[in-house]
Amino acid sequence: MVVNNTSFTIERILPASREKVFAAWANPESKRRWFSCHDDWKTVEFSMDFKVGGKESNLVITPSGNRHVFDATYYDIIPNERIVYAFGMYMNDIRISVSLVTVIFDTLIEGRTKMSFTEQIVLLGKVSDEGVQKIEIEGRIEGTNAGFDRLVKEFS
Repeated sequence: MVVNNTSFTIERILPASREKVFAAWANPESKRRWFSCHDDWKTVEFSMDFKVGGKESNLVITPSGNRHVFDATYYDIIPNERIVYAFGMYMNDIRISVSLVTVIFDTLIEGRTKMSFTEQIVLLGKVSDEGVQKIEIEGRIEGTNAGFDRLVKEFS
């Protein structure tokens, strides 16, 4: 069994106040709109209890019929400043990774926020091919960026 640990950080300058950006993470209706990794993935189930100890779950179906589940627990929330959560990612009922995420919100100038998202990932599985693991990590970064592209649209 192969385990690969890695991390990545994405920083975005968002056209909204820290309070509005934080609210887009905290409000279940808003988060459901922007959170999906890919436009063609269909959300089948979504639930969110945004509080320390609260859970979030998102089940999506890909065009090929694969089931992806995001299953998270919130560990630290400081309104308008920081969110820390851990999550397992499942594909067709097989856990493929476990991650710890830290999201920091900083005011740049009035009406703009710098959001820093850091994900520390443990990739699980039998795959020993580093090329396949690299593709998985690149896919995670691409999917996260796609969600953040939709997050920007929340402020239009």
